[in-house]
Amino acid sequence: MNISQIRDRKNHAKIVIESLNVKGMMSNHKLAGAVGDANFYEFRRQLEYKSQKFGSEIIYAPMFYPSTKTCSSCGHIQLMPLSTRVFDCLSCRISLDRDQNAAKNLEKLGR
Repeated sequence: MNISQIRDRKNHAKIVIESLNVKGMMSNHKLAGAVGDANFYEFRRQLEYKSQKFGSEIIYAPMFYPSTKTCSSCGHIQLMPLSTRVFDCLSCRISLDRDQNAAKNLEKLGR
């Protein structure tokens, strides 16, 4: 199988990732171990290499893009402490997992 056949089978034309404040997360003693183990630099390096190889586009959300604080349904922005794992919109009353809400917002950014 050659590269063009692989490209035809994959459907990852656009990949959206967030630029995270890793230094800030490392200063939080509750997150530092998990963040250090995750090795975000290596993940990003591999993602860039593979997307170049397969012709995908990577879109970088700005570091302070409010993907978690913005309602993916109505666009309302509200405070969202890290300890809160469910996004409950105060405007349209939708309720969904915090990470799922952020993923939907990043998907919109990629369009």
